[in-house]
Amino acid sequence: MSLDPVVLFFLLGLAAGLMRAEMRLPPAIYEFLSVVLLLAIGLKGGIELSKQSFGDLLPDIVTVLAMGFVLPLIAFPLLRYVGRFEKADAASVAAHYGSVSVGTYAVATAYLTAQQITFEEYIPLFLVLLEVPAILVGIILVRGISSKTKWGKLSHEVFLGKSIVLLLGGLLIGWIAGPEGIKPIGGLFFDPFKGVLALFLLEMGLIAASQVSSLRRYGFFLLGFGIVFPVFSAIMGSGLGLMLGLSIGGTVLLATLAASASYIAVPAAMRIALPEANPTLSLTASLGVTFPFNIILGIPLYHKFTEYLYNIGG
Repeated sequence: MSLDPVVLFFLLGLAAGLMRAEMRLPPAIYEFLSVVLLLAIGLKGGIELSKQSFGDLLPDIVTVLAMGFVLPLIAFPLLRYVGRFEKADAASVAAHYGSVSVGTYAVATAYLTAQQITFEEYIPLFLVLLEVPAILVGIILVRGISSKTKWGKLSHEVFLGKSIVLLLGGLLIGWIAGPEGIKPIGGLFFDPFKGVLALFLLEMGLIAASQVSSLRRYGFFLLGFGIVFPVFSAIMGSGLGLMLGLSIGGTVLLATLAASASYIAVPAAMRIALPEANPTLSLTASLGVTFPFNIILGIPLYHKFTEYLYNIGG
């Protein structure tokens, strides 16, 4: 099976970055692309939410939030006692891997659409919810419930960060406006979605290439952890999707969310809450290893595993 063109754009950026080619998108263009992607994902989810009863979604919400707390608690001892990371570094990396990647989610939706696999459009709600629990766990693992933590500044960074505001804002706009109300602006946010994603991934490939050199400093543990832990997390996400009665497509997305690692919200929060943690460790693992693995090999792997799981369960 040929690679999706959006993945090829990422590989182009990765190759160009590794070869040190003079190619970067202007910052304003990259910002615009990320804004369009976040709003498009939020709007699609909001439209679907307008058709749903909150009571029907409550069990799913509680289960997904629980997963967001559990994953970093599993990652932390592996990083601390197997990887022998400092406590703050282990907590920071664990928080990244308990949170989510919007870019990975966008690639997964494009992959499912290309495969003509339907999925529950309200999954962006889970994307928003999973940004927060892992951050709290990472902080508490190091600080406890401490008055010294700048909770006010941290809350502002987490809840009013760009990704949360745009995703949640898009959800609310889509929910309030509904399918008919969104139609006039659909040409901006929905029709060019895959092209916008391709350009976004071109830049992400360049950024990922800048992190690869750090693997020489931090060894093979980060490489192994950045691949093995996401696969473990995806298995957990697939199991939860099956338990919640999601479709195969919805379960693949939940598995992908579980397997992804944050590179936007969590780094900003950790910079405030755990300034002693080394951000290079987290970004090397999440952007240099896990992001490329997920969009090239991981998402198709999670799809195959989910199909296998449903065949057994069915």
